Amino acid sequence: MNAIEAILSRKSAPRLEEPAPNDHELELIYKSALRAPDHGALKPWKFLNVSGEGRGKLAEAAYKAIKKSDPEKALANKDKILSAPFRAPLIIVVIASTKEHEIVPEIEQILSAGAAAQNILIATHSLGYTAIWRTGFLAFNEEVSISFGLDKSDIIIGYLYIGSTDKKLEAPEVSNFNDFVYKWS
Repeated sequence: MNAIEAILSRKSAPRLEEPAPNDHELELIYKSALRAPDHGALKPWKFLNVSGEGRGKLAEAAYKAIKKSDPEKALANKDKILSAPFRAPLIIVVIASTKEHEIVPEIEQILSAGAAAQNILIATHSLGYTAIWRTGFLAFNEEVSISFGLDKSDIIIGYLYIGSTDKKLEAPEVSNFNDFVYKWS
């Protein structure tokens, strides 16, 4: 599958199952992530690779963090928080690992991590797997980052749930690009 075909045919699926990418495929996926635009060569990314029993650890750490930052939300969403990591055999937590820099602002580093996440989604799809990018109250949350053992400058920008599906995915809606493009001529 060529790059354009992969981009135009990628579709998210909310519930995924085995198989997930193997070690060789994961290496290709991560190498793809590292090709994201990177002004200043800061490499402003980290990735947590979560599978197997790690999903339970992720659920517990997330619940503990939400319980600390918003006890009512934690109680109201306990089952959802604790079961979420089991929606896929693999989760890649994408982290913007921002650095103080005189030229490259924090937002540009966060955008670079977003580009790395998109590269992961495209690489995953091109290898025949399915993925979905999730955020919710477990992203952009300092308490969650701390509970995962991350640095204060680390910002979780998303959770990429990766696996396979036997469900037929509808073709992505095709938007008219003219609705989004403005010409200055």
